[in-house]
Amino acid sequence: MVSQKSVFYLVREEILPEAIKKTIKVKDMLKRGEARTINEAVEKMELSRSAYYKYKDYVFPFYEASKEKIVTLALLLEHKQGVLSRVLNTIAADHGSVLTINQGIPLQGVANATVSLETAELVIDLEALLDKLRMVEGVKRLEVLGQA
Repeated sequence: MVSQKSVFYLVREEILPEAIKKTIKVKDMLKRGEARTINEAVEKMELSRSAYYKYKDYVFPFYEASKEKIVTLALLLEHKQGVLSRVLNTIAADHGSVLTINQGIPLQGVANATVSLETAELVIDLEALLDKLRMVEGVKRLEVLGQA
């Protein structure tokens, strides 16, 4: 018997069909306690139970897929004292564990850096951490390079 390997894609929410978007919202409502039963949640979202059961095991937010994973970030940082330190402190404040740091030589006032971090102990979801990192003074660009 040949086993099929699962393939995962990172897809922007805007292109998902409504049934999948609603399924994600139903799962979120149940998780946060906004609905006590699946039936109550699907009714609030105007989604059929069959559509919910069809998709529920196959869709989940990005941050859930990255829970307890190693995530590698690519950053473009201003060449100013303390920028990388503020990035690392932001990660540490939310209990991210930095595994590797690589920073290139600054050219034209900016430096490329990659940071790999373990997300197992994060006290916030990965998307919220990424938003915080983008707000750090001196961070010009931030991208997720990959997950392991």
